[in-house]
Amino acid sequence: MNNKNRQLNLIFSRRDVLALLRAAGTAILVVGCIPRKSSLAVPSSSASNSATLPACVVSLEQTEGPYFVDEKLNRSDIRSNPADGSVKDGVPLLLTLQVSQIGTTGCTPVAGAIVDVWHCDALGVYSDVTDQSFSTVGQKFLRGYQVSNVNGTVQFTTIYPGWYQGRTVHIHFKVRTDATSKQRYEFTSQLYFDDSITDRVHTQTPYASKGQRTLKNAEDGIFQGDGEQMVLKLTKNGQGYAATFNVGLRIT
Repeated sequence: MNNKNRQLNLIFSRRDVLALLRAAGTAILVVGCIPRKSSLAVPSSSASNSATLPACVVSLEQTEGPYFVDEKLNRSDIRSNPADGSVKDGVPLLLTLQVSQIGTTGCTPVAGAIVDVWHCDALGVYSDVTDQSFSTVGQKFLRGYQVSNVNGTVQFTTIYPGWYQGRTVHIHFKVRTDATSKQRYEFTSQLYFDDSITDRVHTQTPYASKGQRTLKNAEDGIFQGDGEQMVLKLTKNGQGYAATFNVGLRIT
């Protein structure tokens, strides 16, 4: 199913969502909000609501992968290793996530959601794990969480990720509601980058010392699972980039 057909089939009813699940053959657990310029309208009870609520398009949950560690490290700037204060070098990236709940009238901000972000460094290394090619146990760089504010927003200062064998460039994130809530919810997915921007970034230090990456988006098996819906729209921000990604959770 292409993106156009997917959007045309978005109806906010339990019956139709279940039908879409059966057609797709997989679990649809998250909704991403797309910009107002989209032609897809959100059902609204008033003109004022339609002027302020974004349109919404269903997106797929993606695998957590082997490198999630629940560090419970509440911080916005995730570049440093708290043990020694060292900071990971790389092109700066300011990542903003806006978490919403999807209802029949559109997207409502979710306050108090725990949002974890983690990814590899410029040389493809994750912190606090043991891998075939490295061991970083005890280090906690490029990991952390924020709690969404009243607008459903969290923000992370980090770096543009590097690459490692078998994967395209990506960032992992996880959204969890309050564990004491009767509506406890957990969603995990990945964010991706435009290949042409990645190619430019990876010619710089320290990325270049890793060599040319072996896999781009279209060749990545996980990205092929509708990863195009999770590609960040980057804008220049000083010496680096900034991106805002809207994530809507269908909490029922």
